[in-house]
Amino acid sequence: APRGRAAMLAALTAACPGVDDLAARLDGSGGGERAALLAALEGRFVAPGPAGAPSRGRADVLPTGRNLTTLDPRMIPTGSAMALAAKAAGVLLARHRQDQGDDLRAAVIDLWGSASLRTGGEDLALAMILLGVAPVWDAGTGRVGGFEIVPLAVLDRPRVDVTLRISGLFRDAFEAQILLFDAAVRAVAARDEAVAWNPLAAARDLTGEAFRAATARIYGAAPGDYGSGVADRLARGGFRDRDELGRAYLAASSSAYGQGLDGAADAAGFAALVRKAGAFVHQQDHAETDILDSPEYAAHEGGFAAAAVMLGGEAALYHMDVSRPDAPRSRLVAEEVARVVRGRLANPRWIAGMMRHGYRGGAEMARGVAALHGFAATMPARFDAQFDLVFDAMLGDAAVDGFLRRENPAARAAIIARLADARGQDLWHPHRNDVAAALEAGA
Repeated sequence: APRGRAAMLAALTAACPGVDDLAARLDGSGGGERAALLAALEGRFVAPGPAGAPSRGRADVLPTGRNLTTLDPRMIPTGSAMALAAKAAGVLLARHRQDQGDDLRAAVIDLWGSASLRTGGEDLALAMILLGVAPVWDAGTGRVGGFEIVPLAVLDRPRVDVTLRISGLFRDAFEAQILLFDAAVRAVAARDEAVAWNPLAAARDLTGEAFRAATARIYGAAPGDYGSGVADRLARGGFRDRDELGRAYLAASSSAYGQGLDGAADAAGFAALVRKAGAFVHQQDHAETDILDSPEYAAHEGGFAAAAVMLGGEAALYHMDVSRPDAPRSRLVAEEVARVVRGRLANPRWIAGMMRHGYRGGAEMARGVAALHGFAATMPARFDAQFDLVFDAMLGDAAVDGFLRRENPAARAAIIARLADARGQDLWHPHRNDVAAALEAGA
């Protein structure tokens, strides 16, 4: 549609400065898709091409309609990823300074491999910018050949002690990037800079294994394992309290990666970094999903929150919306949950759209409620008002409740179970006196 084309072209222009033929590349995508589909159906050759999100500066994927190949990991982070991450870093640092009254000194970044494939490594780029380092690309190939350290005089702010909590996919696909960031951390730690401006410099006088242990800043699941350790517990229910979820997150995230580490268990080291973190950051790079689209967001973002509270930490939890390259937004996780509940999950227009999809629509509604329950179970923030909105919009609405009874009774039962569990675990204080009776009657 013309309106969709205009929006996409505007996003491309913001993300791909200096590329002159974006409109022609975009307009060629429809014909390319059609021709490639027909060729594939006839068993003919479909030309290969790189995968990625055009709106994240990946002009090279246009025109679409090619047999997708994954990108060369040696090119991550790309130049466009660094440019877009610089905008996000500015917004994040300004928000933290405004909220906390001080510069950000230590952060944990939740880094997923799927996002790195789409964006060319924006999450890693953000970590490098906060740390005060920049990749060096080979002029002939565009591959990252190393890094350079930005002097404090140029940086004009304290360096941020960044810890990466990497996903299993990132661990498996981006070994070179793990070694790159690990080398950058150790180089920054060895600099003759004041600790007030470079927190990592506290390890400068250590040597050997002591220096190696003090500069471990990349953690994730053990080799061969995946996930945050929290998703299954949230799905099954029956956990005793938030601390149990926090312990599960720590246990599933405490393997250290980098030169000479190779996934070695380091529970004490990771716990110390979680405790001292001033911020936790997860970036959402596209608008097709949101924070309640999958319980995995609650498992990772909420899992960290549960662990930090259990350890006595006070990290600000940021859900960075960078889906618009020209206007990144930094919101607290609790703010984002509240925004999405009102804007989508409890929105009558969205619910009406789901009702047009029958069984599948009911499943999507239950999935959103499960994600909301996951955040309530893991975070110190309360979501009473959000649960009220969801109950009123779904079970409290006769038409919607009737749809669920008719089209997907299992989804309705799952929604009732989540709401009843939230009420039973003191995660929700309903504003209506008849909620308990309604949940019991509907079960």
